[in-house]
Amino acid sequence: MTAGSPHTFPLSDDPDDDRDGARMGFLEHLDELRKRIIRSCLAIGAGMLVAFFFHDRIGEFLLAPTLRTLPKGGALVITRPGEGFAFYLDVSLIAGLVLAAPVVAYQLWRFIAPGLYAKEKKFAVPFVVLITIGSIGAALFTHYVMFPATIAFLAGFHSPSMTFMPRVEDTFDLYKMMLLGMMVVFQIPTVVFFLAKMHLVTARLLWRNIKYAVLIAFIAAAVLTPSSDPWNQMIFAAPMLVLYVASIGIAWAAGPRRRKAPCADGGGAPLRLIVTGAVIEQAWAHGKRSRIQSRVNLRQRP
Repeated sequence: MTAGSPHTFPLSDDPDDDRDGARMGFLEHLDELRKRIIRSCLAIGAGMLVAFFFHDRIGEFLLAPTLRTLPKGGALVITRPGEGFAFYLDVSLIAGLVLAAPVVAYQLWRFIAPGLYAKEKKFAVPFVVLITIGSIGAALFTHYVMFPATIAFLAGFHSPSMTFMPRVEDTFDLYKMMLLGMMVVFQIPTVVFFLAKMHLVTARLLWRNIKYAVLIAFIAAAVLTPSSDPWNQMIFAAPMLVLYVASIGIAWAAGPRRRKAPCADGGGAPLRLIVTGAVIEQAWAHGKRSRIQSRVNLRQRP
């Protein structure tokens, strides 16, 4: 090995190993990661550029739940010179992430695919599709259910001496926190699907630990929602629990099937015939030997 040659770290000594990652060096992995990150950033930048042309419409769409809770004639407040411009940049970034989600998921898959076997690489299309569906579902749930309920709860704490006039930056920071949290939660079925396909988790394991899932769901609901009302927390914890239960079904469907015993699927009938035939044959042979022995005893009598 020369001084300038990169060190390689094979993952397996099996000559039949069909993983490309088993033949990639450490520097090659770093170069592959850099390439995937650059392509993902370019896709996000392109999506952000497209979304910026519609920044006013997207901004009004995102702020609509907050505007409905304000008093008649009320509006959001901007207290710094660049706050409005920063808001539209953030709006364009969020929209760009949503638009680029399929490309980012595909680049992520291309990075981890070299470490997989050929039979596991066929899940590329389901991986991208499920990631995209989860991201869209998280955005819809956050915008139409979670964020409006939170803003309505916070807007209820006002009096004649206090007017509800939230800042644009604070409002959108709350929106981003909820959106990112829900995007992580809505990827649970996707993660469980591929872990089950790789035989790392099973439906039995998930069902056995469902009590911990309930606890974590309510803790996350308490963190994500400022309301101390248990009913509101239950509303926000419900999607997490539904997704977890759905993941148990996904793990059951995607997991390996146990092979049935021959006697459980009708294979026992031929086996019983063979055993019966063997017993009859042994009985006939035993009777034949008894008859022969009887004849020998008769001949030996005086």
